[in-house]
Parts: sequence; structure tokens; C-alpha cells
Amino acid sequence: MSRARSLSLSQSVKPKEMAPVATQVGPIKKTYPFWFGGAAGCLACLVSHPLDLVKVRMQTVEGAAKDGMVRTIVNLVKGEGALAIYDGISAGMLRQASYTTMRFATYEACKNYLSAPGKTLSTWEMLGCASFAGAVAGVVGNPADVVNIRMQNDGKLPKELRRNYKNAFEGLYRIFRTEGVSALFRGLGPQINKCILMNAAQLTSYDAAKVALLKTPYFKDNVYTHFASSFFAAFVATTVTSPIDVIKTRVQNSAKTGDKRGMAKMLADTVRNEGFLTLYKGWTPAFVRLCPHTVCMFLIFEQMKKVYDQNFRK
Repeated sequence: MSRARSLSLSQSVKPKEMAPVATQVGPIKKTYPFWFGGAAGCLACLVSHPLDLVKVRMQTVEGAAKDGMVRTIVNLVKGEGALAIYDGISAGMLRQASYTTMRFATYEACKNYLSAPGKTLSTWEMLGCASFAGAVAGVVGNPADVVNIRMQNDGKLPKELRRNYKNAFEGLYRIFRTEGVSALFRGLGPQINKCILMNAAQLTSYDAAKVALLKTPYFKDNVYTHFASSFFAAFVATTVTSPIDVIKTRVQNSAKTGDKRGMAKMLADTVRNEGFLTLYKGWTPAFVRLCPHTVCMFLIFEQMKKVYDQNFRK
């Protein structure tokens, strides 16, 4: 081989050998097992279930009853025993396993689909992802939600009207057998609307607060930031969803199968007959319940992701 040809070959190879390795700019897409959100929700449910039960009891009282959260808890324990605060826990866990799993999985999948290297999703994009995830999860979780509300409210009914479900699965079976599959989706309209609002308020406000805090020099991606973001998310979510939650609870608890009132009609009747503030019945226990649930859920969720990144990320 001639010297000129060798030199030509070496010059043609040199740029390839010395070419810099491309680096990815911006956040890297990360995917996690779909069940992380549901698992975090189930663990948080153990903390928040008693307050969720109190919220349901307060919301299903029609008329001008003035019992607050503390009085409702006292009456519950006096009348039904201390263990009554965990009535319907199996339905609560089933709801987290279905609804929360689906909403987190769908939300994370949508964010990953829309995200790209070097791009941060806007608040509107996150809002759209959260709303879509809420609608999907609302349908999937409605049967468990119906059973959950019935089991939590059973103790205050007259004995002859109590359903006495042994657990959530028996409740699902008995509803299906005696009332038909449509009963499992009773209140689906208000449920979907509530889930859309909840997801949009909770997940979006958590992510938005977390992004905003991390842009300051005072916060890092740690438990303190996760706590502050989740506390803010709980406040926003409780305030936004309280009216629709009251209506949803009443629709699902109704034993009048001939009641054809839609969500808008029931909303109008409630405000006209009981006043606007009725839509915020149970706000305090809802926040007191949602705040620890939201904080625990997001803290657990973030720690699960951290452990996964450290031990299983390839």
C-alpha cells in the first residue's frame, strides 16, 4: 500500500475516532412499574380511612344538621364502637388498588408520551394528562367506590335497612346479583367529573409546586420538597372537589332506584333547599383526611421510585 493511500485512510478514520459522544440534554424519560401509585395509595389508605368515613357520614346527612367533625366522630364511637372507624376498610383498599393504580399509571404514561429530551411539560399539558387519567380511573374505580360508600354509611342506617356486607368483594357480588351491573356504576357521571377535578387539582398542583420549588435555591429533590408539594396539592384538591364530592356521595348512597335526577338537577336542588355552603359539608374532615393521605401517598411513591432507580434501573 502506498504511503499516500495510508495517509488518506488515516485521515478519513481520525474524525470518527475523535468524534465526541453525544449527550442528552434535559430530563431523561423514566418509566416505573404501573402499580407503584396503587401500592402507595393502599398504604396511605390505612392512615386516612377513618377520616374518609367521617366525611361520608357528614355528607350523607340531609337537611340542616350542624354536627361537625369532632361530634360526628364522638357519636360514631359511642354508637358503634371504636373499631367502627375502620368500617369498609376492604372497600377502601380495593378502591385504591383500582382507581389510584389506574390514575397514576395513566398520568405517568401520558406525561412520558408527551415529554421529550430538553422539554419540560407545561402546566396545561400536565392538566390535560391528569384530566384524561382521572376520567379513565373514574370508570375503573366506580364499583369499588359504590361499595366503599355503602359500607362506610351502613352503621348509621336502621338495622332493617343495613346491607351488612362482610367485605368489598361480597358487596360487589351482592350488588351485581340483586341490583344488576348498572348499580355498580351508579353515580358514574358525578364520579368521573369528581375524578377529573381531583386528578387535575391534585396531580397537576403537586407537579407544578414541585417544579416551582426546585427552581428556587432553597429546595432540592428530597422529602422536604415532596412534603411541601403534597400539602399544597391536598389543599387545592379538597377545595376544588368538595362540591362535586358531596353530590357524588349522595347519588351513590341513594336507595331510591326511581330517582332519575341528574347531577345538575341534584346540585340545583341541594343549593336551593339547603344553601350553597352545603356543598362544602365535610370540607374539614375531607382536608384532614386528604392531607395525610396525599402526603403519605406522594412520599411513599417518591421513595418507591428512588429505591427502584438505585436498585433496579438498568
